[in-house]
Amino acid sequence: MRKVILAIDSFKGCLSSKEAETAAAQGIRHAFPTCETICLPVADGGEGMQRVLTEALNGQEIRLSAHDPLMQMRQTAYGLSGDGTTAFIEMAAISGLPLVPLRQRNPSLTTTYGTGELIKDALNRGCRRFVIGLGGSATNDAGLGMLQALGFRFRDRYGNELGKAQPMCGQQLSEIAFIDSSTALPALREARFTAACDVCNPFFGPEGAACVFAPQKGADPEMVAALDKGLQHLAQVIRQTTGRDIATLPGAGAAGGMGGTLSALLNAELKPGIDLLLDLTDFDKLIEGADLIITGEGKSDRQTMMGKVPSGILKRARRQGIPVILVSGSIEDADILNQAGFRAAFSITPAPMSLEEAMRPSTACQNIMQTVGQICRIWDGTSVL
Repeated sequence: MRKVILAIDSFKGCLSSKEAETAAAQGIRHAFPTCETICLPVADGGEGMQRVLTEALNGQEIRLSAHDPLMQMRQTAYGLSGDGTTAFIEMAAISGLPLVPLRQRNPSLTTTYGTGELIKDALNRGCRRFVIGLGGSATNDAGLGMLQALGFRFRDRYGNELGKAQPMCGQQLSEIAFIDSSTALPALREARFTAACDVCNPFFGPEGAACVFAPQKGADPEMVAALDKGLQHLAQVIRQTTGRDIATLPGAGAAGGMGGTLSALLNAELKPGIDLLLDLTDFDKLIEGADLIITGEGKSDRQTMMGKVPSGILKRARRQGIPVILVSGSIEDADILNQAGFRAAFSITPAPMSLEEAMRPSTACQNIMQTVGQICRIWDGTSVL
């Protein structure tokens, strides 16, 4: 074994991508001390993307205060590339569901205003390229709060400005008649946006932002119906304003509809999160000549092939004929995973143990190290013996 690539997603609530790969690298070194082992931290469009891209591109973390979904000020951060031209923003870092107490979750009232504040700060620092991670939002305002923070103004059919008493939120979707971009920050004209989007839901309808995601954000059936109606109305206003039809655009429903407005009003490209990350980190070049790629995640099953990190890794590896082994906290649907192309799939849990024990970071690291070490001992250079 001469060269192994480690591209393992975080074990959520347990290990970061970097920690999981460090443990796996120790297992490889025990079996093949002279093997070149390359760790490539990875993430999809959600948790961890900002950190992975910032570190991969020799960047820095920018800390600041901004408004959370309930308009309370709190500390947050985004990443800045080493050359200072690109900002990496996870919208959930300031507009995410975990920031809202359970009893206060209400997607009619929560706002993405804080996400706009992060973009504005980066613009003021000279950034003109943005990678926005969509996922984990507490909102269903279609990104209107974000746009308001960037200078957009929204008016009702009488010409009255909306969002003056409180920032734009989901309950105002149906009131919008006019979108005014003339007051938007001038720097936006030079900015390019790419949104990491790992769902394909349309803007509204049975599979849209409100119907699918609003219930988990605190919406009851009546609220879901109102929000969905509001998104349908906003889509019509956007079409009248820009000529862009986002109604059925795949990914438009991501982050409570933010995917749609980013596309229509900021000309953002919506792209699967793992593909975006692999392109930005030049993954295809880095894996050239590898004998094996090991990927993984907290739990692998049939959903793994629906745009998750291991499926993105597998797709790139197959182009170069490099075998891929899957190492995860738990494995279900192993036959499906093998049929998809994984050479083998291994659970790191060696014996019955409680979930609490299995998710203890020290235990998980030990299990990863031992599992990968044992895999290497039976690897003949092309496959597991």
